[in-house]
Amino acid sequence: MKIVIPGGTGQVGAVLKRALTGAGHEVVILTRRPRHEGEVQWDGRTLAPWTAAVDGSDAVINLAGRTVSCRYTAANLQEMMDSRVDSTRVVGAAIAGAARPPRVWLQMSTATVYAHRFDAPNDEATGLIGGTEPGVPEYWAYSVEIAKAWEQTQQQAATPATRKVALRSAMVMSPDPGGVFSVLLGLARLGLGGPVAGGAQYVSWIHEHDFVRAVEFLIDRGDIAGPVNLAAPHPLPQRAFMRTLRSAWGVPVGLPATKWMAEVGALALRTDTELLLKSRRVVPGRLVQAGFGFQYAQWPRAAEELVRRLRNRVARGPAARR
Repeated sequence: MKIVIPGGTGQVGAVLKRALTGAGHEVVILTRRPRHEGEVQWDGRTLAPWTAAVDGSDAVINLAGRTVSCRYTAANLQEMMDSRVDSTRVVGAAIAGAARPPRVWLQMSTATVYAHRFDAPNDEATGLIGGTEPGVPEYWAYSVEIAKAWEQTQQQAATPATRKVALRSAMVMSPDPGGVFSVLLGLARLGLGGPVAGGAQYVSWIHEHDFVRAVEFLIDRGDIAGPVNLAAPHPLPQRAFMRTLRSAWGVPVGLPATKWMAEVGALALRTDTELLLKSRRVVPGRLVQAGFGFQYAQWPRAAEELVRRLRNRVARGPAARR
């Protein structure tokens, strides 16, 4: 297959490109700064010669959007919104104008669309959409509005020949440098991987291999459209999540952090506490119902595999990381 990935130069894009090219597919990355073979320039806003890559492709997987690993200032939140909505709109326009449109368009979304809650998991059918939870920062609601606008823009695109799926993805765990797993493991190795603000908030996650397999599954399953949760079936409280990660690496102690300590740490890391404090209890209802089987359904097995692979990579030296 020919698969086009707008915004595919980040961690998730690297995971997909590695796996899909390894499986024999042709992968084209749309990026603002093409540097390698198979990369095509686009600006994420306007139709241009890059649309030729979409015309005749089999699938489009749109990952474009400003990173959420930043301070949630008004300017950054607006840039998150604009980059997601604009890129989704122009991808839809390219598909609509294609003589041979792709048969499926997978659009990145986020598990953050669901409410901050502890009482029950969120699946696609019964999950609570966030934005009105009492006692949480007001700007958390804006994150939900971004997710809703992201999905709505895809839904409104006039692409009758192309099936559309919104990927409500949890954190994708891979041992690649700079990814979320790398950041969390780095904190654990420093002894800082204890419970944050009590640690009762749920962490939803998905192993990179299951993420890729789920994407391939959704490309092949012509009967699935609309929002799909990409998350392992067993989210767990942050305190247990980090305890398991510490155990996998062999770190005996993780210092706890209060809410204000988390604020200071997030400031130092130039990120935001929503990523640490919001309870994302998300489960893959539609994937499981459709018969998808997870290789890494439980976090202990996933954490051990990721740690083992990272240790092997480090032991082999720089050549293994290229």
